[in-house]
This record gives sequence, structure tokens and C-alpha cells, in this order.
Amino acid sequence: MKKSILWLGVLLASTLVSAERRELIDCNVIFEQRKSEILRGIEKIDEQQQALQALQSATQAMLDQKEAALRKREAEVQATLAQVEEKETRVKRLLKQNEELLKQIKAAKDDKIAETYAKMKDSKAAPIIENLSDKEAATILFSLESKDMGKILAKMNPARAAELTAILQKGPPFEGATSPAPTTPVTPTPPGAPAADAI
Repeated sequence: MKKSILWLGVLLASTLVSAERRELIDCNVIFEQRKSEILRGIEKIDEQQQALQALQSATQAMLDQKEAALRKREAEVQATLAQVEEKETRVKRLLKQNEELLKQIKAAKDDKIAETYAKMKDSKAAPIIENLSDKEAATILFSLESKDMGKILAKMNPARAAELTAILQKGPPFEGATSPAPTTPVTPTPPGAPAADAI
């Protein structure tokens, strides 16, 4: 019986050792399976991380290109604005020069016209000036010397001379002046012919 107990003990011990080995083997198999799953997961994560880094690099490169293009475009716009401002300044300067030239030309023209009327006989100048617009007549009379102006006004129709005198009192510029009402030209009567009233 001792042998059988011993034998039973050995059998039981070998069964226990064999069960432990099986459990240990099963644990190793499970561990190896889990290890390979974890490694596959790590590889997937690495691939995704590399894809993300590639995407970030591509996005950053695209952003850098767009930013460079934007800076270039801004520089072009600034250059164009500078050119426009320069041209605008040049145009303003030219306009100012043109205005000065126009003033000089107008002054020279007015002086020339005034000089022409000053040289004319007052009896010839009065009917011409009388038929001009208020603005033109006032401008010409204003540019004459007082003595010449008085002689010409004296030879005009009194009503027209009064209108022009009122305009002259306001002084230049004579912008609000109007055109005279049309008058019938007075034709001089030749000497020895009967007067028009007598016919």
C-alpha cells in the first residue's frame, strides 16, 4: 500500500506538474498571441503617425506656398498703389500748371482785347460792347482804364449802360451775368438821306 500511495503521490505530482506546464504553455501561447496583436497595433499606429506627419508636411508646404504667393501679391499691389499715387501726384501737378497757364493766357487775351477796345474810337466800341453778353461786356469794360470805360458807356444805350454799371459795381468775377436782350442794330443814316422816322 505504501507503494500504491507513493505511486499515487507520484502520479498526482506528475499530473500537477503536467497541468502547470499546460497552463504555462497556454499562458505562453496567449502571451505570444497578445504580443503579435500589440505589435500589429503598434505598426498600425506607426503607419498612421507617418501618414499624419506626411499630411502635416504637405499642408505646411502648401501653406508656405500660399503665404509666399500672398506676400508677392501684396508687394505687387503696394507697387501698383505707389505708381497710382505717383501718377495722381503728377496729374495734380500738371493740372495746376495748366490752370496757371490758362490764367496767364486768359489774362493776356483780356489785356489784348482791352488794348484793342482802348485803341478804338468810343463811338465804334460802344455798339459792339453793348451787344455782348453781360459777362463779356463787364469783363472788357472792367479791364479798361476808367477814362476809356466812361467814354464807351456814354455812347451806349442808357438802359444797357446802367445794367453794365450795376454789374461792374459788384466786381469780378462776372459769372452770374446774363446775355443782353436782342436789340435791333442801328444803321447810320447817310448824309443827305431822309431820316427813317420821316418816311
